[in-house]
Amino acid sequence: MSDVQQRIHATVTGNPVVLYMKGDARFPQCGFSATVVQVLKVCGVTDFVTVNVLADEEIRNGVKEYANWPTIPQLYIKGEFVGGCDIVKEMYQTGELQQMLEGIAQV
Repeated sequence: MSDVQQRIHATVTGNPVVLYMKGDARFPQCGFSATVVQVLKVCGVTDFVTVNVLADEEIRNGVKEYANWPTIPQLYIKGEFVGGCDIVKEMYQTGELQQMLEGIAQV
């Protein structure tokens, strides 16, 4: 595992909710990233780690390899890759996302 893969692995396994995104939670720099931030907040998750992929090209490319997923944003819950914006929205609509976030959400 490369150094960047090890850093990504440490981040996603060391935090309950991690969002690799463009920008950060206060200032998302793409609509898809902003949507995932809003969905998390609606679910009651206010304390989550964001990693701005625009600030680090190694991370931006490495996270795509790590999850074998070509796009950003990427959401991880309890160390598990969940998906990008469309998947997160779909899971929210079915209630599956709320179930994954049980015990994490701060209501």
